[in-house]
Amino acid sequence: MYFSIIVPVYNRPAEVDDLLKSLTAQSCKDFEVLIVEDGSTVKCRDIVEKYVSEIPVKYFYKENEGRSIARNYGIEHAVGDYFVFFDSDCVIPADYFNVLKTALEQNYVDCFGGPDAAHESFSDIQKAINFSMTAFLTTGGIRGGKVQLEKFVPRSFNMGYSRRVWQAVGGFREMFSEDIDMSMRIRKAGFSIALEREAYVYHKRRVDLKKFCRQVYVFGMSRITLYLLYPESLKLVHLAPAVFTVGMASIIVLACVMSWWWLLLPAVYAFALFATALAQTQSLKISLLAIVTSFVQLIGYGIGFIRAWFVKVLMRRGRDIEQEIRMRKGK
Repeated sequence: MYFSIIVPVYNRPAEVDDLLKSLTAQSCKDFEVLIVEDGSTVKCRDIVEKYVSEIPVKYFYKENEGRSIARNYGIEHAVGDYFVFFDSDCVIPADYFNVLKTALEQNYVDCFGGPDAAHESFSDIQKAINFSMTAFLTTGGIRGGKVQLEKFVPRSFNMGYSRRVWQAVGGFREMFSEDIDMSMRIRKAGFSIALEREAYVYHKRRVDLKKFCRQVYVFGMSRITLYLLYPESLKLVHLAPAVFTVGMASIIVLACVMSWWWLLLPAVYAFALFATALAQTQSLKISLLAIVTSFVQLIGYGIGFIRAWFVKVLMRRGRDIEQEIRMRKGK
């Protein structure tokens, strides 16, 4: 089989059900599926067994060591020439592998990544979160949008690379933002990387604001980890959430001590978010929610970035990232 689909799973049987169901509907079935259960207490073995007669799917259970180790475990048991990685909360459009295989046949690359989208069945909050994570006004389009402020970097919810890459570079390292680290190592090794815009997935993401805030906070912290590993990887677009966070705090202070007119600045930005989301989603409710999720995304990321910068760069604590990764791997 050409593709080996590798999915790490932790306590998500319902999501795995939706993922495997979408894979049975693929127009191109030149793939195998490896579900790697990473020490889950709520296992999905019964879910996987429902689909063994429809698609070539294998189930593996291992002790909990982290999603990167689970992906590497899947690679070691894969037979395909090209590894494709999805998150367990993704749903795959029916033409995904047909589109991907055609793209690789026409213009082969050693590593690819694709964007994500919100399925019509997703909840309003999931659609709003998807907007805030992909919109140019919030992330600069760095997660695979049509307009980007940064060179494209594949993300592990929808990416893949060849067996040749794995043999030369190795697997994922157990760390935050392991997919960006992997992409940097692939690029530094001289392999080709491309964005396949039409090979998109439906990504459910988080289902409430608290979990979403925690997720983007970790993203902000991990950006400093990546900076310490690859100083050249830090771009102006990555500073934007921190600048936004400091700016919002300053505006609130100025509004309290000087004039409430200062609040006009975030109000204009909120209106731009609303108008953009409305044009994209055609939903008044989702557009209003998108204002909230966008502010959560920027401020959560910004706080994580600022905290990690203060601790790891200014105070020079925890700077030996390579040692930290080795320690994680040794657990």
